Amino acid sequence: MKKLVTILAVVCVMAMANFASADTFGTGDNQFNIDFVPISGSTNPTSGYGIVNNDYRMGTYEISNDQWNKFKATYGAVTGSPSTAYNSDPYFTGESVPTNNVSWYEAAQFVNYLNTSTGHQVAYKFTGTQGTSGYALGVWQSGEAGYSASNPYRNSNAYYFLPTENEWVKAAYWNGTNRQTYATIGDTTPTQAGWNYYKKGYATNPYGPWAATSGSQELNGTHNMMGNVWEWMESPYCTGDYLSGSYRGLRGGSYSSDFADYLASYFRNIYNPSLDNVFVGIGFRVASVPEPATIAVLSLGVLGILRRKRTA
Repeated sequence: MKKLVTILAVVCVMAMANFASADTFGTGDNQFNIDFVPISGSTNPTSGYGIVNNDYRMGTYEISNDQWNKFKATYGAVTGSPSTAYNSDPYFTGESVPTNNVSWYEAAQFVNYLNTSTGHQVAYKFTGTQGTSGYALGVWQSGEAGYSASNPYRNSNAYYFLPTENEWVKAAYWNGTNRQTYATIGDTTPTQAGWNYYKKGYATNPYGPWAATSGSQELNGTHNMMGNVWEWMESPYCTGDYLSGSYRGLRGGSYSSDFADYLASYFRNIYNPSLDNVFVGIGFRVASVPEPATIAVLSLGVLGILRRKRTA
């Protein structure tokens, strides 16, 4: 029976890795898609980062300037309090590159738009009037629908959200059996040919991030979870520090990371969530709850294996 459980876990991971999906947002000229890859909750590390017991989806790519600009054209002014979180445009302006020079607060408003524009609950609690200088981030409180004591940043009824550090690490480095050092297939040290980071010289000329869809495919079907731009974590850097202005984690390294160590599963970075005018190499990707179809396909596959086992 123990052997069967192990086989089922591996089958689930393999099935999830091949069941990518895309969601559509906006209309007309401002319509854009976000691609997702499914991540299974059937197996987990025994300790450290990457323990997530539920299925979810991770954005295949970092959010691009094109997606960001179409969001802004529909949403309106991305502003609020503190003003330092909203005072800079992307430094690298190509439409295909990941949006950059972006604060955590701006990323949170983008995610909220993904939810509200598709009829779902917002992930992050902002108070005041959207589009004004008083629009301020808060945390969900006990007694409010969707409140979770383990993560008061995120409303548990939200469909789209920024990944926690555990969700991000699992999507990048977990192969179903162990947490790899790198997100490469086979856990090999990444090279500039497939991952954009500094190694005795920049991988691009001129230097900077390359297209969000560029680079080699990683372990679980994602791209650029190593290199290109650092990515915001939903989680506070210090466990349990859920104050509104607490520092957030960054993962994955960037085009200017001068050691492969910065791209590794053991490396954590930190930044002020309310600043977007100092560190131009920061972007983000979006995560989501799993598609019902994914769960159904996996369930049918597991049931089929169990039936074959019983009749063998």
